[in-house]
Amino acid sequence: MVLESVVQYLSELGQNILTAARNFTFKDAIDVAIVTVLLYSAIKLVRETRAGQLVKGIILLIVLFLISYQLDLLMLNAILRAFLSSGIVIVVILFQPEIRKALEQVGHSKVVQSLANTVSAKDKEEGKAETRKAIQGVVDATQILQQLRMGALIVFERQTKLGEIVATGTIIEAAPSSQLIANIFFNKAPLHDGGMIIREGQVYAAGCILPLTSNENVSAELGTRHRAALGMSENSDAVVVVVSEETGQISVAMEGKLTRNYNRVTLREVLESALIGAPEETSSKRILGKLGLTGRTTRKGE
Repeated sequence: MVLESVVQYLSELGQNILTAARNFTFKDAIDVAIVTVLLYSAIKLVRETRAGQLVKGIILLIVLFLISYQLDLLMLNAILRAFLSSGIVIVVILFQPEIRKALEQVGHSKVVQSLANTVSAKDKEEGKAETRKAIQGVVDATQILQQLRMGALIVFERQTKLGEIVATGTIIEAAPSSQLIANIFFNKAPLHDGGMIIREGQVYAAGCILPLTSNENVSAELGTRHRAALGMSENSDAVVVVVSEETGQISVAMEGKLTRNYNRVTLREVLESALIGAPEETSSKRILGKLGLTGRTTRKGE
């Protein structure tokens, strides 16, 4: 009897699958692909944040609700029903940081940026030149501060505007010279304790208060500056440079991750890669690259 029921169920399931396959169109394929990407992104976002524990708690409440319904536990069922009836509002409140991060990632995607990018080539080159100048000023300043064992916290603003962070500090709007940057972080200067914001190639503000990281798994060795750098990179797409007051070590925080032990050369490389990007190749270079001829040195006799 049980075997017959299983066979009948599998037979009906197979027929349903075949019917769905016959009626499957290109539009359905696009629909499935979009939903798959959204689900994958949501699962990845949840796994990489504290939201994973919240999801487990919500699933447990749903299971308890179903059990209370089946066993007719009236009081427990009424409490859980009242809680879950406001599910959408509760989810938005509990997952506000994750929802914000997901929407920011959509805004920072290459597709959106390419659609929104209407800046002329001339303006782009001028912007890159200003950014390179700012990078050079920061790199030179970090060497000075490293030698003097003075701490620094320098934030390069990118697509996410940091107006609320700037509002906590002092507006400067000055050229990014190494002398100015080093003087601001001199340990007796009034603005040395906060973070510096670099906006559009200028030292825009200093003495700013940055959010601390929400990651509970960071090393206990990290001080307040490093935690603030991680927090800033978690809450925006900013690139943050940190100089340790205790060790003189230079670190960079991006996308919620901290990398350490930079020198003059490697610091410039990572900042240029993050803020300017790789230089665009001409069509001839791309063709030569595909043929394996780029950068090849010809010797005699070849």
